[in-house]
Amino acid sequence: MHAIVIREPGDPDVLEWTRVPDPEPGPGEVLLDVVASAVNRADVMQRLGFYPPPPGASEYPGLEASGRIAALGEGVTGWQVGDEACALLAGGGYAERVAVPAGQVLPVPKGVDLVQAAALPEVVCTVWSNVFMLGELRAGETFLVHGGSSGIGTMAIQLARANGATVACTVGTAAKAARCRELGADTVINYREDDFVPSGPYDVILDNMGAKYLARNVSALATGGRLMVIGLQGGTKAELDMGALLTKRAKVHGTGLRSRPLDQKRTIVAAVREHVWPLIESGKVQPVVDRTLPMPAAAEAHRILEGSGHIGKILLTV
Repeated sequence: MHAIVIREPGDPDVLEWTRVPDPEPGPGEVLLDVVASAVNRADVMQRLGFYPPPPGASEYPGLEASGRIAALGEGVTGWQVGDEACALLAGGGYAERVAVPAGQVLPVPKGVDLVQAAALPEVVCTVWSNVFMLGELRAGETFLVHGGSSGIGTMAIQLARANGATVACTVGTAAKAARCRELGADTVINYREDDFVPSGPYDVILDNMGAKYLARNVSALATGGRLMVIGLQGGTKAELDMGALLTKRAKVHGTGLRSRPLDQKRTIVAAVREHVWPLIESGKVQPVVDRTLPMPAAAEAHRILEGSGHIGKILLTV
């Protein structure tokens, strides 16, 4: 088969579409013939040498994929060869085939085509696990997501709105602001012009910036608020005012998805299938795809992602 290999840490041109050995499904795994994968910030970090795959995971980038099941490993039930599916991966999505634990595989939702389904697993599992399972966002509460036009942001806006929250987001352009309003954001803050703190307070904040926004995020929290930090685009170290945190009885929770144990991922995927798939199949929530490129053009896809001009997900097709 062919896969995208990272020749060495560096700029997008280190990504090479080349022949590699075929994966084999182990016990409890399925083998997926990949139709599409999606580009995530984590892939860029891996390409730069800052985010190696967890032990035992594929060395190729790609944290989600859609396709058709080609083979079943020992002990797998509930799936058949030929089934269309999408999957949450620890790596290996930028390839013609990938082996994945069966507990991380989802059926393609009704009304979503097989290519578009590649835009769902990573963002849906990230948003549901952080905003709802850990952050416990409830109907009637207020929610803020930074980077509202990103893959994570466009999904977070829709899911928070569908579950009865009042939704706000930050963006960098007027075009992105307009799209976020279409998706259900009640308040949109252009971070180049305005501070987001006065628009609060917020019960739950989903943050991809880390250090740069920490102090202002805590200031923007409501009493009993929950700050979920899932990215470090704004740095890794910052000073935290513990007095403000204690006064608000607030939580700061740092979390990732890729390195979680298999049983936790299985639990998240099962919750997504129960709670999110019906919203997608009813049309209340939809994948947002900016563009689709052929898999060998992964370097171009990375350049587009790093330029931040996109809205939603960038897909790679085999």
